[in-house]
Amino acid sequence: MTHVTSNPPEGTPNWIDIGVPDLDRAKTFYGTLLGWEFQDTGPEGGHYNMCMLRGEPVAGMMQNPDDQPPQYWWNVYFATDDCDGAIKRATDAGGEVVVPPMDVMDQGRMTIVKDPAGAQFGLWQGQAHPGSRIVNDAGSFTWNDLFVPGDAGPAREFYKALFGHQVEPMPDAEGLDYTTIARPDGRFMGGVLGGEGLVVGGGTDPVASWLTYFAVDDADEAVRQVRAGGGTVDEEPADTPYGRIATVRDPFGVPFRVMKPAPDPES
Repeated sequence: MTHVTSNPPEGTPNWIDIGVPDLDRAKTFYGTLLGWEFQDTGPEGGHYNMCMLRGEPVAGMMQNPDDQPPQYWWNVYFATDDCDGAIKRATDAGGEVVVPPMDVMDQGRMTIVKDPAGAQFGLWQGQAHPGSRIVNDAGSFTWNDLFVPGDAGPAREFYKALFGHQVEPMPDAEGLDYTTIARPDGRFMGGVLGGEGLVVGGGTDPVASWLTYFAVDDADEAVRQVRAGGGTVDEEPADTPYGRIATVRDPFGVPFRVMKPAPDPES
């Protein structure tokens, strides 16, 4: 488990959130699956809900303002020390600003961007709120992959330019166009898969999108809970060198993965 008490280094995934068509149903589904409780920020915060794990915020959730949004997904945010400066680097590298930089009360400063492949993500410059306080533990996110339907090269170059991420092919990717991304200090941040898009909630065609992995204690039990809660399963649990993983969808068709991480050989 990683307990986060301050702003992570530039380019680290530090928050996730989602807008859903039915907030109460989403709370029931994710609360049962991941052990979350929920804290409504009230009218001042637009009734944005903090997803709480053992009393600490790990994600955000809100009622989508559009009753029938064209698409919805788990949105990943990356830490930045300078939201406005990062926006300039993003647009210089071929990105598109979706939501200009804005202050979120005293919590931090944020913006929403699309990379050259069209995948949307956020930038979060933490102030009172550094982001997810628990990561890499059951009930919190542990990894994020970018899926790109076509050539992933421009997207990889974009994140290198934006954050200084290191991009390296994974040796055991079994013919897939998969590369890991890491911070300049070598800490792995996620991966990029080319030639394969995602059908996200409300959509019908594969698009470029980030996919979040949630750590769980038991991947098989998590899959049973997904089905019992009205979700669906794209890929049954399977063992990998990194843990036991399944690809699932919530009741709204939003994809994510549940993962029982493999034991750390150094622990």
